[in-house]
Amino acid sequence: MTAQQITAENLIAAFDLPGDCRVDQRVNKKLLIEHATPNSSDKRLINDGVAQIDWLAALKPNTIGVPEYRDDVRDYLEIAVLCVALKADADVQAKPARLAELIHRAIPYPTLLLLKLEENSHEKARQGKQQNSQQNLMLSMAHKRLALNDADKVILDGDVVAVTLFDDACTQAVKDDFLQTLALRRQPQATLHALYQGWMDKLLALQAARLSGAFQIADSPEQAAARRAALRQCSDLQTRINSLRLAVGKERQMARQVAINLEINKLNDELLQTISMI
Repeated sequence: MTAQQITAENLIAAFDLPGDCRVDQRVNKKLLIEHATPNSSDKRLINDGVAQIDWLAALKPNTIGVPEYRDDVRDYLEIAVLCVALKADADVQAKPARLAELIHRAIPYPTLLLLKLEENSHEKARQGKQQNSQQNLMLSMAHKRLALNDADKVILDGDVVAVTLFDDACTQAVKDDFLQTLALRRQPQATLHALYQGWMDKLLALQAARLSGAFQIADSPEQAAARRAALRQCSDLQTRINSLRLAVGKERQMARQVAINLEINKLNDELLQTISMI
């Protein structure tokens, strides 16, 4: 399986899930709106943006042989695997990470979420692309915990990890290395929490590789935690750099332009140093 031929279907196949855990049911997006508790803008984004939701698999102790996990703040009784197709709409395509967060909030189980970002057919034609060109895919994960004030409610525990797959930011070697790590049998098997964290570590390694150019799985929980912190810092630095680049383009005073460019250079140096830590 080569990276150029990746579709949602053969990406899911790379996880090598046993047949007993397959569900393959369509989910009404009204359920997503009811459980995501979004504001009016988010409801419109779901209504206008989601084309189809497929519940692909339910990973439970009795379907994959991995024990459940319980502690004072978490109940990992099941991992859901979902594939969501988004409509070819400019506003929707600009906000896949927000849609991913809304979907994670709506589902009470930790979820392995695949988003299919369909390109507009007119845009494909404008760019001279084939109609059967590869879909843009985003893989997303988020840990869950029980709400402190309501033990029956499950909320997000930490950041949502969302990575666009197999674009020009990934070399062929990175793509191949990532795909080879996804099989269920290659993940930790102690508990469902450990299993989910195993997949999240692979996704974080891919996120890091998009910056560093090398796919490398963290050797320890401490190294994984340090990588997560470094990735957050990289994201913050990139946001600040982009903001300053916009500002320098609007600035008319030469002295201010020089000062802003010096700040951009300083942040770029800090970004490179942070990337070396991931």
